[in-house]
Order: sequence, then C-alpha cells, then structure tokens
Amino acid sequence: MTIESFLLKSEGEWKSMRSGHSLAFQQFEEVISQIKITILKLTDSKVSALLSSIPLQTGIPTTPFRMAWNAESDWEPDDPNQVSSGECILIPIKQSENNGLLIRSIGYAESEQAISKYKLLNDDTFTLSTEYGQSVAEERIWFISPNVRCRSSVLKTISGNGILQTSFSSEVRKLDLNG
Repeated sequence: MTIESFLLKSEGEWKSMRSGHSLAFQQFEEVISQIKITILKLTDSKVSALLSSIPLQTGIPTTPFRMAWNAESDWEPDDPNQVSSGECILIPIKQSENNGLLIRSIGYAESEQAISKYKLLNDDTFTLSTEYGQSVAEERIWFISPNVRCRSSVLKTISGNGILQTSFSSEVRKLDLNG
C-alpha cells in the first residue's frame, strides 16, 4: 500500500470509540468521536501556507488532507455543550515508497505544529512517530475491513524511560445508505 492509497481508503466520516489509559495519573478515559477526513489539493491555500511555514524538507508533498473532530469524553464536565473539537491540516512528504514525513498543523499529543515520521509496513499498517517538546507519540493505524479501522497510540516521555498514556480506538466509517 502507498501513502496515497492509505489516505484514499481513510477519506470520509468515521465514528470512533477510544479507550485511553493515563498511566501517569492512573486514570481511564472513554472518548466517542466523530472524525472527518477530507483530501485536499496541493494548491489549497492552507496547504501552501503550512508548507511554507516549515523548513525545507527532502521529499515530495502528496495527498494533503484535513482532519476534523468532535469528541465527548467521560472526563468532560457534565455539561453536554463541553465538547472537544478541532481540525488540522496534514501533508505527507513522501521520501520513498513506504516512508516519509507527515507535517501537521496541530499535533496529536501537544497542541503545536509537528513533523512526524511515517512508515507503511508490509501488512499495510501505517505507523507514525512524533517528537514534541516533552514527549514522543507513537501511533499505528490499520484497516480490518474497508469500513473499519483500528488505531493504537503510546505517549512516552522524551527520554523514552516512561510511558505516560496508551490508547486504543476502533473507527467505523459512516455509510451513506441513501446514495
């Protein structure tokens, strides 16, 4: 699988159920999310702006996309209007057929721009590794059918000596039954 085909398989609306374990605080969290992945053109103004904001990278920009989410967590206050939401622009920079960089306007673990290293494994699993100021996030995403995918993540200390958080998500594509 190529990065382009992985992202085309990922495009659409997904319902996600995530279980997170904060090992540092000995807490457990359940999160229900709505995720929308939209492929963008390289000429999109937000894509151009993000590319121009980073140091020159070796590789070929390909298949940029927007990811938007709405999430409800059992850690949230009792007010149902308190929903976590956001969006980010992501741009793969292909360095070879199976790996490269992923530029993120907002990171997964910390709310800052980030550059991740990605790799597509022989079993079509997509892996990401992102170093932030205080932590390192490692993610794995794989499809178990065309409309069901799984995601796992581990958040470690920057030294790699401690695991701060782990999570597992199952994501089901929303199908248009009228179309």
